[in-house]
Amino acid sequence: MRRLRIEHGFPLTQAAVLGRLDRDGSQSISDLAGAERVRPQSMSQTLAELESCGLIARRPDERDGRRTMIELTERGLAALREDRARRDGWLAGAIAASLTDEERRVLEQAVPLLARLSEL
Repeated sequence: MRRLRIEHGFPLTQAAVLGRLDRDGSQSISDLAGAERVRPQSMSQTLAELESCGLIARRPDERDGRRTMIELTERGLAALREDRARRDGWLAGAIAASLTDEERRVLEQAVPLLARLSEL
C-alpha cells in the first residue's frame, strides 16, 4: 500500500473521492464524508481542492434543491484514469518481475478476499 500511495498522482484522500465518484456517480458532500469516514468540513476542503483543479463540479440536487451534488468532470475522469494506469502499470511490472508462478496464483486467489475486506 505504501508503494502504491507513492505512485498516486494526487493525495490519497483526493484519489479516494475521485474513485468513489467514478464508481458510484454523483453524491452529496455528506454522503462522500460518510463513505470516506471524515467530517463534512474535512470533505469540503478536499472537494475545494479538487474543484480548483477542475476535477469535480458542483450542481444542485434535482430532488432537493437545498443539497449540492458533486460529480466528476471529464478532466477528473481523465486524471483518474491516468493515475490508475500508472499504478496498475507499476503493480503489474512488480508482480511479473518479483513473484514466481506459484506466488502469482496465490495472489490471484487472494484478490477477491482482499476486495471483500476493503469494503468493510
